[in-house]
Amino acid sequence: MTKSVTEAGLDDLVIEDPVKGRFKVLRQALTSPEIYELERDRIFSRAWLYVGHASEIGEPGDYVRRDVGGRPVILQHGHDGETRCFFNSCTHRGARVCRQDLGNAKSFQCFYHAWTFGSDGELRGLPDKEGYGEHFDTKDFALRRPPRLEEYRGFWFLSYDPEIQSLYDYLAGAREYIDLVADQGEGHGGMAIIPGSQPYACNANWKLLVENSIDGYHGVPVHQTYFEFIGNRGDVSGLVKNLQSEAARGYALGNGHAVVDYPAPFPRVVAQWHPMFGDEAKADIEAAMDELVAIHGPERAARMALTCRNLFIYPNLFLLDVAGLNVRTMWPTGPDHMTITGWGMAPADESGERLKRRIEGFNLFLGPGGLATPDDIEALEACQEGFQATSDAYSDISRGMLRDAKTTDEAQMRSFWREWHAHIRNEPHGDSSGELRVPEDVPVNRSAFAPAAGGAS
Repeated sequence: MTKSVTEAGLDDLVIEDPVKGRFKVLRQALTSPEIYELERDRIFSRAWLYVGHASEIGEPGDYVRRDVGGRPVILQHGHDGETRCFFNSCTHRGARVCRQDLGNAKSFQCFYHAWTFGSDGELRGLPDKEGYGEHFDTKDFALRRPPRLEEYRGFWFLSYDPEIQSLYDYLAGAREYIDLVADQGEGHGGMAIIPGSQPYACNANWKLLVENSIDGYHGVPVHQTYFEFIGNRGDVSGLVKNLQSEAARGYALGNGHAVVDYPAPFPRVVAQWHPMFGDEAKADIEAAMDELVAIHGPERAARMALTCRNLFIYPNLFLLDVAGLNVRTMWPTGPDHMTITGWGMAPADESGERLKRRIEGFNLFLGPGGLATPDDIEALEACQEGFQATSDAYSDISRGMLRDAKTTDEAQMRSFWREWHAHIRNEPHGDSSGELRVPEDVPVNRSAFAPAAGGAS
């Protein structure tokens, strides 16, 4: 009979032997309701959690409604210019005061008893105020806020832990990779979320999506359909060569954050022309690259345009700068289920054929109906199904422990699992394994990269 996690003990969930180069995770960590409840308390109630992007609330009164860590919130650009986050719960009886996903509002009125709150969260009106007596003070009934709300390069995060370190420090080595995204919009009004979103779900544990999103090992065998599609429109050998090249690496970035950084194996809107774009797109793609070089210099422009990055920000945000630029969040709703939402991102003033190519590339690979995401969902659900028979077994995450990690290795996943394990055990955390990648050590010399056929050199 399989022991419960409580009986087996939390220490045995992750076992690491650096000398032998072995790292393994007990599969009960991905099936146990007890672990799921611990995660809600020790991770999603204590970490920095992504809420939204500044471009979504650009004008006074603009707001987005989100569920963040299982709690409904509103992120709003106040009419006084301040960005605030409120719990989406009336201070009278608790009903949600905002019932639309996004919009512009001077106030929020609870439909239940018509209490009305301004864009600063203050209670501005209520029927029959006199019925509460002379000691009733509306200031006592302002919308409640999460304890912490901070922003980095337009990305807004909240935390339910008032004692958490600053967002800047928390992001650690991930900042350099966020900068590579944010700086692509310099001279173009910054980066902006493309209107619309792609919500979907997966019948698997959320940690499997973390692994999958920063796993280069599965790319070629799982996504054969995509590579065949691309290959039918041009030489695919350069694409696969880039994905498996020596320049491709997986890095731990501290605090559980991680990235896989590799020469672009995909047709890219910026600098990576491919026959599928058509000959008429060559000049525009070259112009886009020239703009990046003029603003950032050739080396940094190459890092932005000629490399792809699957960036994971612990515990559940992904910036996937690959065939398109995808902002993705995932929220666990049970030990074997998660909801996922994806947004496209582009320079704010991008339009016309360039934006069209970006959206098409994004949907082709990363969209929920594209040629890659359904493959990944199928793989994760197949793992979860297999766990039903083998939950007392261990999954191996040892690849690359005894060598300089390639993008097909798993140093980046081990970083996540160490952070996760520390949180679950309620211990001090932060990857101190020696596999940490410091941002100033990220290479910028891309001369060894092999462009895809017809790509920029």
